[in-house]
Amino acid sequence: MNVLLVEDEPRVADFIDRGLRAENHGVTVAASGSEGVDLAKTGEFDVIVLDLMLPDMHGYDVCQRLRLEGDHTPILMLTAMDTLEDKIKGLRVGADDYLAKPFDFDELLARIEALVRRSRNFAPRSNVLQVADLVLDRDLLEVKRGGEEIKLTAKELAILELLMGAPGRVFSRTRILNQVWGYSEDPLTNVVDVYIARLRRKIDTPGREPLLETVRGHGYRLRAAA
Repeated sequence: MNVLLVEDEPRVADFIDRGLRAENHGVTVAASGSEGVDLAKTGEFDVIVLDLMLPDMHGYDVCQRLRLEGDHTPILMLTAMDTLEDKIKGLRVGADDYLAKPFDFDELLARIEALVRRSRNFAPRSNVLQVADLVLDRDLLEVKRGGEEIKLTAKELAILELLMGAPGRVFSRTRILNQVWGYSEDPLTNVVDVYIARLRRKIDTPGREPLLETVRGHGYRLRAAA
């Protein structure tokens, strides 16, 4: 996924840039509205994250100009202007979503990914996920490896579904915590590590190729067997 980030505040731009790149997404940063408009015309981006308070143009004007020129790239407005009237105006000039500062990065990422999925008109998700010989049936809530059923708790199943939905992608502990337990959970808890250890004992039994991998300092991922 290629993201165009139009943001003139260096610290905010760097924070978003590093976070998206850590999720293996491409990022191009524009520090002004005019630069953002010019870059958007290349048609190389899947989504645009657009700040409103820019040095040369207001974000509303950037959005409206792109829409008038026929650019239908999904736009997420990111701003400290968070009144209902601001949100309504942003949506009316062509924005697809609106997120107020300060924001949680995981929520920003989830909103960006949702916009891209909708814009690409993805087919309904498959009810069966498979990585190597590990199979998850979402309808039956059933997990098998090598044809043998594996009994999982609801939380273990939720973690596994998250990892199997994007094999090879590294999920941070914070993202797993937010996705499975919700944003109210204490981020300092070790509950993710505990459940990952339980899940690993169940799916990576002795004699089988390990699938659940710890990426030290970053998080966890599910990888297909070599």
